[in-house]
Amino acid sequence: MAARLRMTGVHKSYGPTAALRGVDLELLAGEVHAIVGENGAGKSTLMKVLSGAERPDAGGVTLDGTDFRPAGPQAARRRGVVMVYQELAVCPDLTVEANVLLGQESARGGFLQRAADRERVRTVLGELGHPEIDPRAPVAGLSPAGRQVVEIARALLTDVRVLVLDEPTSALTQEDAARLFDLVRRLKGRGVTVVYISHFFEEIEAVADRFTVLRDGRAVATGAVGAVPREKIIELMVGRSVAEQYPRTEHAIGGPVLELAALSGDPLPAGASLTLRRGEILGIAGLVGSGRTELLRAVYGLDPVRSGAVTVGGRVTSRATPAARIAQGLGMLSEDRKNEGLLLEMSIADNVTLSRLGRGFLSRAGLAASVAGVLARVGVKCRDQAQAVGELSGGNQQKVALGRLFHQRADVLLLDEPTKGVDVGSKAEIYRQIGAAAAAGRAVIVVSSYLPELFGVCDTLAVMCRGRLTAPRPVRDWTPEAVIAAATGAG
Repeated sequence: MAARLRMTGVHKSYGPTAALRGVDLELLAGEVHAIVGENGAGKSTLMKVLSGAERPDAGGVTLDGTDFRPAGPQAARRRGVVMVYQELAVCPDLTVEANVLLGQESARGGFLQRAADRERVRTVLGELGHPEIDPRAPVAGLSPAGRQVVEIARALLTDVRVLVLDEPTSALTQEDAARLFDLVRRLKGRGVTVVYISHFFEEIEAVADRFTVLRDGRAVATGAVGAVPREKIIELMVGRSVAEQYPRTEHAIGGPVLELAALSGDPLPAGASLTLRRGEILGIAGLVGSGRTELLRAVYGLDPVRSGAVTVGGRVTSRATPAARIAQGLGMLSEDRKNEGLLLEMSIADNVTLSRLGRGFLSRAGLAASVAGVLARVGVKCRDQAQAVGELSGGNQQKVALGRLFHQRADVLLLDEPTKGVDVGSKAEIYRQIGAAAAAGRAVIVVSSYLPELFGVCDTLAVMCRGRLTAPRPVRDWTPEAVIAAATGAG
């Protein structure tokens, strides 16, 4: 099979920080190539170079045998190289048609060819297997999966040769993810090279032909998917042997610390009840939109409570503000770290200390030492604690958000998708920290869409379906099939 794109000795630095250190990469025509690596390994920088968003400091890139040095993403797009970012770049107030055609409208004699363009959009949506999407519909009304289809449709209006998908399933349901995999296979059948970036080995094994591992800005291994054991790939990613994907810390379960009695929100949850005990790690499974996030938000005081009772430490306080919940010892990790969980333009230190600044005069030295301890505990890779959080990789941003709860000394941790966008090595460290929190007597609720995570980390498990929560049971009493049945209303 012929090489579609070849990178040779690509270097890229930002000041004293070397993001890429002589990367070699070969992509074949009509293959799905997975790029894997820890957060900060250089994946994002490499893809920015590939898509024209960054210029390499050294090294060469060829596309179908000719020199490829695009001046920017539009120039790369004209050559057939398109990137679909994890944070989708759509204009929600415009129609599907306008988004797909953006910058690619047809004109004749100075007039836009609207009818012809609409037909072009309908055709490409049909090719993607989504003829039900109306070109005239506003993008704001589409699901995350629908918005992703719009981005890919925009790419297919050009003669796309290389399509880069960055964490494409991060906001998708299982059903939508399966449809995406079918779409990737169809694109491969058309001869398109698909670069697939994901932290989930199940996805890579389902769709990719080959993989390349990045570590510390270098490509350290390339191979055929399925030919190299998963454990070996993880070892290549982190540079060491990872004994356990789901490390467990021994912890004892004590008395109740948080109790919910028929808690109802607006509109979700719907009469949720549970008892969370000191030292317990309780997992909540369910489909996207089932009400898991709304449950945590209602408990934390972010969303209104219509009825029911919340008891913290023996005290009933059904309705409270987030500030009051923090004072009671609750801490929440939002699944939406960019818009809600972090202040991206502020420093790491500011983000870590926001929920517990103390009283009276602040000691800069004391705060700096406290923040340094937290960053070391959760393993944040950064220049220093004055660096803006928005400059960090997604996984390191997640660690900062988690670190804030440890700095806050929260007694009850409400964790919504705690490993979202985090590499496998960092996931193991986060699981270790959750276990350590439980061993220290803290109580933890983990909301996750990833069943192996819930089965590997939690003591008890409950399932939410249409806002209703099953009674928590020990994890050993569940099977993945039983969880799915309960989540879909079939069990």
